[in-house]
Amino acid sequence: MRVVAARFLLLPVLCIVAVVIAVSVTHQIRAQKADWFETVPYGEVFRKDMTKKATRLHFYFHDMVSGKNPTAIPIAQAPTAPIQSSTMFGTLRMIDDPLTEGFDASSKVVGRAQGMYGFAGQDQLSLIAAISYVFTDEMLKKGSSLSILSNNPILNSVRELAIVGGTGSFRFASGFAQVRTLFLNLTTGDAIVEYNETVIHY
Repeated sequence: MRVVAARFLLLPVLCIVAVVIAVSVTHQIRAQKADWFETVPYGEVFRKDMTKKATRLHFYFHDMVSGKNPTAIPIAQAPTAPIQSSTMFGTLRMIDDPLTEGFDASSKVVGRAQGMYGFAGQDQLSLIAAISYVFTDEMLKKGSSLSILSNNPILNSVRELAIVGGTGSFRFASGFAQVRTLFLNLTTGDAIVEYNETVIHY
């Protein structure tokens, strides 16, 4: 009888202990969740320099599909793309293209274009591009980048692409790039494209 009574007495105590532990754990979880973000006044983020700047960039983009060391390689392709589509609709390429100061490939490299573009047009040759332009030139903070997410109708003589963000020297960037193809080998797909970018940033 004493053993049974002891068990009945221990049961409420164990329940109370379990509730205390549960409340404590819940409180800790809530505290941890509250620490993962912080909202501050706008002025505190930009207290050093709240002035917007405009930067213009001019460089050349070398997209080499052929050769022993291509800078653009196919990573996905619809089964019908090479057979039924004259626009290569459904083909996706990953790129790591050099950006140079001059038209010639041997001129100074100022950055790399890294990302991907896909052939997105069924009836016309058109790309959808998701690319980061990572700059290595000492005139910019090393590793500063601009991100482009835009349609690119590559047969148009001049195209306008949207700049949607940036890092480093181009934090909070927005703007546009006017691009034109200066060289295109229709057999290999190799191309050299001129970029004129206007960027608004802090």
